[in-house]
Amino acid sequence: MDTSVSILILAAGLGTRMKSRKAKVLHSAGGLTLIEHVTGTALKLAPAERITIVVGRQAEQVRAALGDHRVRFVEQTEQRGTGHAVQVCRNAAASEGSLLVLYGDVPLLSAGTLERLVEVRRQNGAAASVLTATLADPHGYGRIVRDAGGNVRAIVEQKAATPEQLMIREINSGIYCFDAALMWERIGDIRPDNPAREYYLTDIVEVFHRGGLLVAPLLHDDPRELLGINTKVELAAVDRIFRERTVERLMLAGVTIQKPETVTIDATVSIGADTVIEPFARILGATTIGEECRIGACSIVRNSEVGDRAVVHPFTIVDDSELAPESQAGPYARLRMGSSLGPRARAGNFVEMKKARLGAGSKSLHLAYLGDAVVGDEVNVGAGAITCNYDGQHKHETRVGDGAFIGSNATLVAPVEVGRGSYIGAGSVVTENVPEDALAVARARQENKPGWAGRRRVAPKP
Repeated sequence: MDTSVSILILAAGLGTRMKSRKAKVLHSAGGLTLIEHVTGTALKLAPAERITIVVGRQAEQVRAALGDHRVRFVEQTEQRGTGHAVQVCRNAAASEGSLLVLYGDVPLLSAGTLERLVEVRRQNGAAASVLTATLADPHGYGRIVRDAGGNVRAIVEQKAATPEQLMIREINSGIYCFDAALMWERIGDIRPDNPAREYYLTDIVEVFHRGGLLVAPLLHDDPRELLGINTKVELAAVDRIFRERTVERLMLAGVTIQKPETVTIDATVSIGADTVIEPFARILGATTIGEECRIGACSIVRNSEVGDRAVVHPFTIVDDSELAPESQAGPYARLRMGSSLGPRARAGNFVEMKKARLGAGSKSLHLAYLGDAVVGDEVNVGAGAITCNYDGQHKHETRVGDGAFIGSNATLVAPVEVGRGSYIGAGSVVTENVPEDALAVARARQENKPGWAGRRRVAPKP
């Protein structure tokens, strides 16, 4: 981190081509919003107090997205171009050192590239340095016009370019590093002499050139880093790049990812070595997965913790929940809202858990619902058993002691407590507490009527 570097991030644009009610920089790629990506990179180069973000549309939501970063914000209430967006920061940004200008919709830029841009300006004693790239098809981009010494003489937009200038394949990324004092001294010379009557930051290159000041180019060899986002097609392309980076990083760290092109893993996810990720799995948000785990095909794990050697079987959803080491969930299970499996516990086929805990060694393997329940260790929950946790107005808790046996199709009507080692008969509706080591049976006594079915079949039709 360089305390002589300040950064402006322009994030006030309307993003009309996104065709969305959401501000462009609040769209997500790779598991983070665009503005989070850019700000995260900025924080690798400068302290938070030297980072200023220009906000406009949905300013409060942008502030909320970056609430933990303690950066500064300036609001651009009137959208009058990129030059104007920089001008509104005059009283907030530093007036000395190097000043980087970034965009909230260019999220792939690395800190290393920006460090090189700063160094190019310093080494050349330039008023500014600009990041450029050579494209096979530069259509739509501003062209870099160099002077005889190889420095930037002008940036010419596509619409204003001559036929000769349109042949230039070196394009302007819009990413600059300025000598802060010189930039603030000269930015007032930019004029809105264009059909849109806006202040374009690109014009400062011509301002510097007229004043005999140097603008140095940095030709970047990976144009993908410079990709900006204007449409949801471009957003999807950038998302794909982020996810390719993530799976590559994880595989190099010892994670086995089967058919990596099919999985979705957010950049915020941590996965231990020798864990296997099966095809089409989605691992999202603040998820931590230990070592030697297995995440099954088509499963979804979001904002959850999965301990070492735990298994999430195919088509299972684990959301805001915790699996202890060697526990198993699924297939086709759903754990949500703070549920947890203790060590070696198992929640099996079509078992749903909501705010529920299944203790160490306990199992619920088939077609059960455990809501607002605390189930102890070594408990068996039979097929079709449910906790009735909602009375129409309030949620209530069910507690099951260690070693209890809950028979198939049992209904536990909360609030209720089942004691240690007790048994609940299959099909019982339990509405009262059950003592330890007791048997609770709460169902009508079976009655057999010999011959009834045969007589019904031969009875005359009415």
